[in-house]
Amino acid sequence: MTQTHHHLPGDERDLRQDLAAALRLAVRHNMHEGICNHFSIALDDHRFLLNPFGIHWSRVCASDIITVDEHAPDNEAEITALCIHRAVHKRHPRGAVVLHAHMPYATALTCTTDPRLRPIHQNSLRFYQDVAYDNEYNGLAETFEEGERIAEAMNDKSVLFMANHGVMVASPTMAEAFDKLYYLERACEVQVLALSTGQELVELDAELAQRTKADFDQGSAYHQAHFEAIKPLLDRSYLR
Repeated sequence: MTQTHHHLPGDERDLRQDLAAALRLAVRHNMHEGICNHFSIALDDHRFLLNPFGIHWSRVCASDIITVDEHAPDNEAEITALCIHRAVHKRHPRGAVVLHAHMPYATALTCTTDPRLRPIHQNSLRFYQDVAYDNEYNGLAETFEEGERIAEAMNDKSVLFMANHGVMVASPTMAEAFDKLYYLERACEVQVLALSTGQELVELDAELAQRTKADFDQGSAYHQAHFEAIKPLLDRSYLR
């Protein structure tokens, strides 16, 4: 397995607070599902922060976030999170932050015969040629082998569509990861609604799509501005 070296700026408490904020914001945007799914942030090559199983995302505080150490025999992590997130953090070149969710519109596309995110809208172009597709659903990811298979399917793409399951986003910062997750669901919503008209989708020109994607890729300041702008929508209890 390729070894990556993720070292995020800021102290661990800041990272815990950002993780708690992202989970609560996901609820506000209907990107959550029960007490399932996980967001994680790598601390180093062997440890990562993770939301605990059993606490609703709307109530997660910084102090609730657990540290998963792959070498510790008493990991508190829910097994599917341990198997999937561990593998992606290790393999993905930019995977310091990994977000896995069963968002309605994105997940709906993963359940179709053609799940491709098509270049039909400005938001779709944010992800042009940056989406991987895992077309093999094997049930719950409860083995390290299945986690490795999923990570290999994602390769170096920012987004993975997981057949009949959900999506995953990997990015170097929480601000970028959350921004991608948010706009991914918006792009999928547009595509599902466009398909519901029964009309053919109009795909944008490849050269235009590539140029627009390149412009979006210069938007690290926007990622941070977006994340900082929406955090005040939350009550400050997530900071605890």
